[in-house]
Amino acid sequence: MELMLPELDRRKTQTAVEAALEKYRIYKTIAFEEREVMVTASYTERFHGATNVTGDSTARTAIYNVDVQRARQAYCDTIDFVVSRLSEKERVLVRERYLKDDDVFDYKVYNHVFDPPVSKDTYTKIRTRAFYKMALALSDRGLINMEPLSASRKERQKLG
Repeated sequence: MELMLPELDRRKTQTAVEAALEKYRIYKTIAFEEREVMVTASYTERFHGATNVTGDSTARTAIYNVDVQRARQAYCDTIDFVVSRLSEKERVLVRERYLKDDDVFDYKVYNHVFDPPVSKDTYTKIRTRAFYKMALALSDRGLINMEPLSASRKERQKLG
C-alpha cells in the first residue's frame, strides 16, 4: 500500500500558512475583550411577538466570553503543537520569522538567526518544507482547506 502525498501549489500554500500564522500572532498580541452585560432597562417600544421566547443576555454574554476565549487558546495551542513537530531548522525559521515580532524579515533570519548563516536559496527550501508539513497538519485539524492549495494538472505538467 503506497501513501500518496498531495502536490501543493507553493505560493498558495505559503499564503494560507502565513495567514494562519498571522492569526496566531494577532491572538497572542491582542488581548481578548470580554463583553459585559447591559443591566439597565431599555425603554424602547416593543411590539407583541411570540410569548414563549425568553432571552437571557447574561447567559449569552457569559457563553460568548468563555467560548471565544477557549477557541482562541485552542487555536494557539494547535499552532504551537504543529510548529513543535517540525525539524529544528524549520522550527527556528517559523518561530523567529512568523511567531514573534512583525518587523522581522527573511534576510534577518537567514543572516543573523541561523548559526551558521544560510543562503537565501537554502532558506527558501527550509521554509517550503516547513510550510508543506504545516499545511498538511493544519488541514488534518480543519484549520486550512486543501482544495485550493492543490496544484492543478497544468501546473504539475509545468513542474515536470
